[in-house]
Amino acid sequence: MTDADVLDEVFAVIEDRKENLPEDSYTTSLFTHEKGENAVLEKLGEEMTELVLAAKDDDREEIAYESADIVYHMLVLLSMKDMDLEDLRAELAERR
Repeated sequence: MTDADVLDEVFAVIEDRKENLPEDSYTTSLFTHEKGENAVLEKLGEEMTELVLAAKDDDREEIAYESADIVYHMLVLLSMKDMDLEDLRAELAERR
């Protein structure tokens, strides 16, 4: 797997969790949370705050960690909205 493929692989796992809802899966808990998508939105807000603080502290390791958390939760949100990476890629391509 190349680094470029990792987003596709992570998104495929998210889609699988959405469809199969395995127990003991954090991703499943996001899809089945009583707050619905608000649980993911709250996590995105929390992770953004943590990223800002890591950047303020110039903590490169923490910046990478929090950025990964943001991307993961963003991918869950895309899946919840029945969107996929092609929607994201198309939007980014429009901005080039």
